[in-house]
Amino acid sequence: MTTSGTYLFAPSLGEITLYAFNLCGIRNTAILQEHMESAKMAANLLNSRWSAQGVNLWAVDLQTVPLVQGQATYTVPSTTIAMLDTYITVTTGSTSTNRYISPISRTEYASYSNPNSQGFPTTYWFDRLLSPTVTLWPVPDGSETSLNYYRVRQIQDSNFAGGANVEVPFYFLEAYALGLAQRLAMIWAPDKASGLKLLADESYTIATEQNVENSNWYISPQIGSYFRV
Repeated sequence: MTTSGTYLFAPSLGEITLYAFNLCGIRNTAILQEHMESAKMAANLLNSRWSAQGVNLWAVDLQTVPLVQGQATYTVPSTTIAMLDTYITVTTGSTSTNRYISPISRTEYASYSNPNSQGFPTTYWFDRLLSPTVTLWPVPDGSETSLNYYRVRQIQDSNFAGGANVEVPFYFLEAYALGLAQRLAMIWAPDKASGLKLLADESYTIATEQNVENSNWYISPQIGSYFRV
């Protein structure tokens, strides 16, 4: 058996857009500037939709913020969709120790009678503003080195310039093309929009089944009440 031996298939946004228009029944030679303008908007709105739908593993990164004694609130990059695993690092000499902290809601933070008390932080409140912040409690007392958190960031902009690619992995390319086609059909081929939506939803579902981390899952039932001493 002879195969290509390459893994270079990485279509640009322009190539995906032409294919999406083809799915709408629009030939390449019929595409005008106004078609491309709507395609750029549709592609970036598709990015927005996918950023909101779940944890895109390829868009997860680690942020590190130096902590300051007595400072409870720190800025979070505006590109942050959600904060995931979060921990405090304490560095003593050449030794670093991490301690996991847990999220709380606005309501729970507001219920604290002593929000300014200092100590080792055990919880954090992610305030999802247009300019988001994270607030720690207790307030760092100076023994901590940094706040570290994994976050889901928004997908990078989709642009035609320079033959730019879309920021999605290989196994999401079909879903992206169909999702874009469905949005373009809503404008340029309404009769095909519902059929393309079914295909887009199916392809997205299949892709998300691979967008997971494989790890062991442990269930520890509480059975102590079944026994008497």
